[in-house]
Amino acid sequence: MLLLDVGNAIEYLKGRDFEVTGSVRPLGGGVSNTVLLAETARGRLVVKQALERLNVAAPWYSDPARTLREASAMQDIASYLPLGAVPAVCFIDKENYIYAMEAAPMEATDWKTLLLGGEIEPRIGAAVGALLAHQVQATTSGQWRERYGDQRVFNELRLDPYYQYTAAQHPDLASHFRRSIDRCRWNAVSLVHGDWSPKNILIAAGKPVLIDYEVVHFGDPAFDAAFLFNHLLLKSLRRPQWASRYRAVAAAFWENACRVVAAEGVTTHLGCLLLARVDGKSPAEYLDFETKPIARALARDILENPPAEILDVWSR
Repeated sequence: MLLLDVGNAIEYLKGRDFEVTGSVRPLGGGVSNTVLLAETARGRLVVKQALERLNVAAPWYSDPARTLREASAMQDIASYLPLGAVPAVCFIDKENYIYAMEAAPMEATDWKTLLLGGEIEPRIGAAVGALLAHQVQATTSGQWRERYGDQRVFNELRLDPYYQYTAAQHPDLASHFRRSIDRCRWNAVSLVHGDWSPKNILIAAGKPVLIDYEVVHFGDPAFDAAFLFNHLLLKSLRRPQWASRYRAVAAAFWENACRVVAAEGVTTHLGCLLLARVDGKSPAEYLDFETKPIARALARDILENPPAEILDVWSR
C-alpha cells in the first residue's frame, strides 16, 4: 500500500489525471489521517488517507478502510443537505485507502479558529443546528441503517478511546459510560457524523461546510449534538471572558437541533465527552493544569446531577 506524503503526492495525483500546477502542503489531519492540499489544473484538491495507528501516546488502532466508507457517505448525503454543505468527492482509491475531494473556497475558515479568535456569532450556531436537523431528518430510513449500521469504526475511534478508556479511569462513573454506549446502539435512528466539532465545520460566505465523516454510522444523533456542546464548553473554559457568548451560540444551535434530538441523551453524552477530553486517550490540547480540574468537576456534576435544561451547564 502506498503511504501518501508530500514527496510522492505529485506523481500520485498525476497518475489519477490531476496535474499538480502549484504547491502541495499538509493540512491538519488530526491524529488519524494524512491530509494534503494540492493545487491542480482542475482546481484545489484535498487528498486524505487514513492511518492504521493513530498519532497519540496510548496505543490506538483502526481499520484504514474507514476512509472509503467516509467518502461514500459524503457522496450519499450530499443531495439531502443544502447545496455545498459537504465537499464533492473527486475520486476514491480503494487499494490505498485514499480519496480526494474539492477544497473549500480559499476564504473559508474552520469554525474552531473563529470561535477561539473571538468571532462568536449565534447565527453560525443556528446554521450548524439546522444542518444537523437536516441530516437527522433525511437519514432515518432503513436504507441508511443497512448501509451504515456497522458501528465498528465508531467504537474504535470514539466509544473505546472516549468512553471505555475514560470509564476505566473513573470506575465510580462507569455506569454512566455504559449507559451512553448502550444508547448509541438502542437509539440508532439516523445517520451520525460522529465528530461534529468546530474544527470540522468550515465557514464559507457565512454558511457551514461539514467535513471529516471518518466515524460515520447509523446511530444516536444525540451524540453529534453533545459533541458540539462539549466543544463550546471547552472553549468557555479556555476563554472564560467569552463564556456567555459561547452559551449564546449553543442556544442558537440547540434551538434548531432540538427539533430532532432528545435533550436527555445529549446531557448524558455531554458529561461523558467532557470527562473524556480530560482523562481519555485524546485529551483537549488547550486544557491546562488550572482548567482540567474544573472540566473534570463539571463533567462529574453533569453525570451525577443532570441539569433540567441542557444550557444550564454554563451556570455551573
